Amino acid sequence: MLTLVIGGAASGKSEYAERLVLESGLPRYYLATMQVWDAECAARVEKHRKMRAEKQFETVECPLHLEQVRLPGRGVALLEDLGNLAANELYDPAGAGENALAALLSGIDAIERQCRRLIVVSNEVFRGGAEYAGDTEVYLKLLARAHNALAARADEVVRVVCGVPVYYKGGSSQ
Repeated sequence: MLTLVIGGAASGKSEYAERLVLESGLPRYYLATMQVWDAECAARVEKHRKMRAEKQFETVECPLHLEQVRLPGRGVALLEDLGNLAANELYDPAGAGENALAALLSGIDAIERQCRRLIVVSNEVFRGGAEYAGDTEVYLKLLARAHNALAARADEVVRVVCGVPVYYKGGSSQ
């Protein structure tokens, strides 16, 4: 089962996605996509690892090449977040570059085959009303294409606004 959870910054999307995982009662895998660039990033990663450990998540670091990740068992995987992974694949010299969309989708396919449920969290970054140029426009188009492809095949698509889930596809009694 594939669930796409989108929302703006501080919308409550991550908390909602975590709640879905916790309610499953299955082994929990947190696929963390943040790259560590400096001490501030390292501190943030460590803080989040501790928070997830308290919730009995097994954290799997995967800032690039999601298709290479192997989960230790069939459970529920939470990918946090697609926007980071897209940027990493697009801009990191070791990433997929112009093939980033294919890398994202094949990586998600690979993870989905290894678990009972995959929940993908992503930022809704398309409501700014501004026109962007250059690399920002390339990134936004990549993320939009990834959202569209995932939404088309997802069992559930939910947007979280102010902590309230609004289902566009599928549904839940949450």
